[in-house]
Amino acid sequence: MLQHIKITGILAAAITVASSSALAGTIDFETPPLGALTHQADYNATSGFSSGGAFFNNSYTSFGGGFFSWSGFSLSRETDTTTAGFTNQFSAASGSGSGGSSQYAVGFGDASSTVPKITFAPGERPVSLQIVNTTYAALSMRDGDAFAKKFGGVSGNDPDFFKLTINGLDGADQPTGSLDFYLADFRFANNAQDYIVTAWTPVDLNTIGASTQALTFGFTSSDNGGSGINTPAYFAVDNINTVPEPSSALLLATGLLAFARRRR
Repeated sequence: MLQHIKITGILAAAITVASSSALAGTIDFETPPLGALTHQADYNATSGFSSGGAFFNNSYTSFGGGFFSWSGFSLSRETDTTTAGFTNQFSAASGSGSGGSSQYAVGFGDASSTVPKITFAPGERPVSLQIVNTTYAALSMRDGDAFAKKFGGVSGNDPDFFKLTINGLDGADQPTGSLDFYLADFRFANNAQDYIVTAWTPVDLNTIGASTQALTFGFTSSDNGGSGINTPAYFAVDNINTVPEPSSALLLATGLLAFARRRR
C-alpha cells in the first residue's frame, strides 16, 4: 500500500509539473523588446519573429520613399485610439496591450497577402488567446472611410459583420479544427446589441483540437468589393496561453512513473 501511495504521488507530481508548465506558457509579446521603436513591420531577413517560443510569420516589401507593404504579423506598442486611416494601422483599439501591458502583435492579411500564421514550439499547443480590433479597423467600421462603409449603414439596420476565422493545423499542416470570432457584429434585430470589439477579449481555443501546432487567421466581412473585403483586414493579439500536448504530458508522467518503479 505504501508503494502504491508513492507511485500515486509521483503521478500527481507529473500532473502538477504539467499544470505548472501550462501556467508558465503565456506568450505576452514583451520580448523581443522594441526599444525606441513603436512598432516593427519589417522582419524580411528572417520571414518573421519569435516570441515566447512561437514563431510569427511576416512578409515585408519596401518600395522606397517611405512606402511599403507587409502582411502576417508585426510587433507593436502603439497607443493611438483616435486617429483614423491607414497611417494608424499598428495601434490596438484598446490603447495598450492586454491588462495595460506594453507590447502586443498585429495581424494583417488580405486576399493578395501572406496569411497570418503562428507556429508553436514542438510539444506545445495553444489553449486561449486575447483579441481586439486595431484602431484602423474599428474606426473604419464605426464611421466609414474612402474604401469601406459605415457598419449598419445610414439607418443603422444593415446586418454588417467582420469575422476572424482561426484555423488549427497539426505538425503536418493538416487541419485540426477552426472557430469564428466576430470582431464586429451588426446583425441583431435590436441595434443596441450591435458591437465593435474595442477591449481585449479572451478566446477559448480548446475546441480546435489537441494536436494543434499552428494557427492561421482569415477574414470575412459583409462589406466586399472587386478586390475582396473592404473592411481593413487587421486584428491585434496578446497573451496566448499554451500547454503541453497530451502526448508530451503523458511522456512526462510515464518517465516519472518509470523512475519511481526503478527506485522501488
